[in-house]
Amino acid sequence: MKRMAVVLVWLVCCAPFAQAGGFTLKSPEITAGGTLTNKQVLQGFGCEGDNISPALQWTHAPAGTRSFAVTVYDPDAPTGSGWWHWVVFNIPASVNSLPAGAGSGLAPLPQGAVQSRTDFGVPGFGGACPPQGDAPHRYRFVVHALNVEHLPLDANASGALVGFMLHQHSLGSTEITATFGR
Repeated sequence: MKRMAVVLVWLVCCAPFAQAGGFTLKSPEITAGGTLTNKQVLQGFGCEGDNISPALQWTHAPAGTRSFAVTVYDPDAPTGSGWWHWVVFNIPASVNSLPAGAGSGLAPLPQGAVQSRTDFGVPGFGGACPPQGDAPHRYRFVVHALNVEHLPLDANASGALVGFMLHQHSLGSTEITATFGR
């Protein structure tokens, strides 16, 4: 009984701090719970943003990580299945960041990385552009640590197919969720 009480106390007060050194994602351009800026807004579909993917940096990947993937997903899109805004995979395990514009063709992606089709129908970063009048949408920027060096997919793979493969090979993930509305 005493042992169970000690475990419960540790879980309530100390477990959140034990994970502080875990897999983490940061960005100088977006903050968790913050609002995306015009830089990350789509140029198209009635939106007039810069359509630039943000810089991302991650640390403390899980042991055994052999590659990474980055996805940006809007679960609030009025489609019944959300909206894939960016899908890039086969990022080498030696890489721990992407510069601003890497998904927009303004900065290089790591050698071997593959950007596949988003729900805009083409590879590359597609910025936020929720329907006018909707409540602000959530945009989940996620870095996935994978147990394989390469996913057997190409630039024509859909976000849903890549998502399926990510779940099959996941060692863990970290994310920043920001919002945008208009």
